[in-house]
Amino acid sequence: MKISVALAAYKGEQYIAEQIESILSQLGENDEVIVSDDYPQGETRSIVKKYANQDKRVKYIEGKGKGVVANFENALQACSGDVIFLSDQDDVWLPDKVCDVMAEIENGADVVLHDASVTDGVLNITEPSFFAIRGSNTDYTRNLIKNSFVGCCMAFTKQVMHETLPFPKDLPMHDWWIALAAIKKGYKISLLQKPLILWRRHGGNVTGGETGFIQKIKWRVKMILSLARIK
Repeated sequence: MKISVALAAYKGEQYIAEQIESILSQLGENDEVIVSDDYPQGETRSIVKKYANQDKRVKYIEGKGKGVVANFENALQACSGDVIFLSDQDDVWLPDKVCDVMAEIENGADVVLHDASVTDGVLNITEPSFFAIRGSNTDYTRNLIKNSFVGCCMAFTKQVMHETLPFPKDLPMHDWWIALAAIKKGYKISLLQKPLILWRRHGGNVTGGETGFIQKIKWRVKMILSLARIK
């Protein structure tokens, strides 16, 4: 099965080379890394282009400048693989990630969510298990209330991708939408209780920030309305 990695970048020059290296070391020769850059006038472009010139698996495309959700959508629309991994620009994939996730897919999973070790900017582990602090689960209602599905820890089949694209307008979070839509449609969800990335939290992350109570309520109303349209 061909693997596509959808990586959304925005001013990612500080860490993106390390992330790409950790990804490429686990991919086959026919796999691909799609980097959608939402700030193409910055330094990220030249870094990724250098990899693309040396390795045909790396493909650089410009984002639409409409934020992280639209940037991931842009990356996903360019993916041609049978299995799609989501990736942030500043993490590090641990050596068993692709092998372990693909084993779950080959065993019948449609969506895989794995654990992560949370780190600071220089990869010192601050929390050994994201699952433990988040109470991660695959229940539809519980995830509507408190999302367990972070994109950097997700992979899914191309069928799931096609059925969740295009994203609804003004979607709060892409990973939350993909997971809830997949659960609602009855896809098999696998929770892999093993940290497979170093999830870098350095204060400048594009995803994973805190939001206020009113914003959280608005997001859930939007998500419920969007999910209600799924047949």
